[in-house]
Amino acid sequence: MAITSSTQRDDDDDGAMAEINVTPFIDVMLVLLIVFMVAAPLSTVDVPLNLPPSSAEAAPRPEDPVWLSLAPDLTLTLGNQPLTRSDLQAALDAQTKGKRNVPVFLRADRVVPYGDLMSVLDQLRSAGYLNVALVGLQSTDNAQVSP
Repeated sequence: MAITSSTQRDDDDDGAMAEINVTPFIDVMLVLLIVFMVAAPLSTVDVPLNLPPSSAEAAPRPEDPVWLSLAPDLTLTLGNQPLTRSDLQAALDAQTKGKRNVPVFLRADRVVPYGDLMSVLDQLRSAGYLNVALVGLQSTDNAQVSP
């Protein structure tokens, strides 16, 4: 085994480094981290509702869900934007780009009367949005949820 000192040098060595430069990789990772930190809060819905629990197994969520919320005071919110019932179809068409088969996740507070919830469902159906999912809280036990 030969040991070379810093004073000895091979004629074939051109001084090239044999190590991988990870600086560009780290730069890309930091940029991606910042992008995800900025984009993550935009993908959540901040309408406070008291959702009823459900004992059904949770279904997988699509990448960019359309959230329609019905608050206790019967106001509608699409994502985080409040809207009137007359503007519902236009707002949904704008958000879904006219695709009526996009699932709409309907969240309603537990104190909303059943008749008012049905009126929103009827309005969605008349607007052509037939793929509606009702959202509830996941129950922690496997027992039936009492009314």
